[in-house]
Amino acid sequence: MHGYGWFMSMRQGDEKPKVTRELLLRVLNYAKPYWWHIGGMLVTILLTTGFSLVTPLIFRQMIDHTLPNKNFNQLILLAGALLAVPLIEGGINVVQRRLNSTVGEGVIYDLRVALFGKLQRMSLRFFTNTKVGELMSRLNNDVVGAQNAISNTIVGIITNIIEAVAILAVMLSLEWKLTLVSVLILPLFIFFAQRLGNVLRDIAREAMDHNAKMNAHMNETLNIGGALLVKLFGRANQETDRFRQRAVSVRDIGIRRAVIGSSFFVMLGLVSAVGTALVYGLGGWYVIEGTFTIGAIVAFGAYLGQLYGSLQGLAGAPVEFSTSMVSFERVFEIIDLPQDIAEKENALVLQNAKGDLEFDNITFNYSVDESKLLKDVKRYGRMEDVKAVFSDQSSVISVPRQDEKPASDSGEADAVSQAREVALEGVSFIAASGQLVALVGPSGAGKTTLTYLIPRLYDPTDGVIRIDGHDVSALTGMT
Repeated sequence: MHGYGWFMSMRQGDEKPKVTRELLLRVLNYAKPYWWHIGGMLVTILLTTGFSLVTPLIFRQMIDHTLPNKNFNQLILLAGALLAVPLIEGGINVVQRRLNSTVGEGVIYDLRVALFGKLQRMSLRFFTNTKVGELMSRLNNDVVGAQNAISNTIVGIITNIIEAVAILAVMLSLEWKLTLVSVLILPLFIFFAQRLGNVLRDIAREAMDHNAKMNAHMNETLNIGGALLVKLFGRANQETDRFRQRAVSVRDIGIRRAVIGSSFFVMLGLVSAVGTALVYGLGGWYVIEGTFTIGAIVAFGAYLGQLYGSLQGLAGAPVEFSTSMVSFERVFEIIDLPQDIAEKENALVLQNAKGDLEFDNITFNYSVDESKLLKDVKRYGRMEDVKAVFSDQSSVISVPRQDEKPASDSGEADAVSQAREVALEGVSFIAASGQLVALVGPSGAGKTTLTYLIPRLYDPTDGVIRIDGHDVSALTGMT
């Protein structure tokens, strides 16, 4: 687990996102309802750390005193302790997992409800200019990523810090020179991790690109429209060949990634082995000199493995933490979006409505305020880094919004568009209650737009709509 976290942090390298104080304080707000659970987790972390330090000391006692003195009773007690320690640790871990999952799932629940409630209050304009996939990604991937920050990343950082400090303290009490040697090997570890991590990062991106192409091909040909076209034009064999080519690329890059990834961890294992060899070599010399016992060096070696694991976790923690914070930032972006159509503070419920409808000099266009839409996002170290790959196209197809004028082939900005920028202009009429009114006009004249304005799916750009003489913007409902 430590090795994988280290690999991910080194793989992202220079893509480390920023964490602001304001963002951090807002994130901690979501942890407030769970302070008791988080406090309980800290207690369990301290307990498990303490018990993890006991086992090597049991081995030292057994090797240095129990066995040489042939103390059978003490041997039975120490053997029982070796069984009891993992049993107690296991029980504590179950409690910790329960607390951790309560916090994590609670944060997911809070964020999802807040997001969904916010989206219910957004205007139709927002949904016509926002990809459904992006909203689903924020409700699922980003919410889970945000939960990760509180229930996993922060807990992992605290655990590794406590473990590293406790282990270093015990190792220093055993032999400060050996402790210094074990820590000095860490820069060599970081050097090789950075070099191999850059290679793995490039391979991971290439793998994402190949997977995106294969998935795009499946999306194109396996939906009802794509399947219909393939059958009508008799292209089943050609499409199978195209898919085979993409699948081969995915297979080959997967094999390459697995081999280099394995080499990555082998190299890191060798570096760790260098530190272990130095420590055991120097410790063995101390044993020969009579200044160190065999049991002490066995305990020291056990602590050394735990120390390297904690230091690896701490080395990757900053990027993992800041990456989780980015998910919170994406969630907060939706929560903070201004509402296109907001009810007034003193909005009224129209009682006993008759239904007299008046359009007074209504003008409307479909222009979009970009500040009220979601921004393009970059999710560090995730599959979403690939924006889109459609078949053999190397660039992303951009479809202009309704308010954008498409450029001509010659690149001129004032190319003619069939779409009208202004959907309605200076429309006025009165439809009395009980009166049958027909909206007549060609396609695109604005008939549907008129009906959208009455329930405030959109608000007019100019003019006033009244029901029974009341401006609809001042109403919250009717009875």
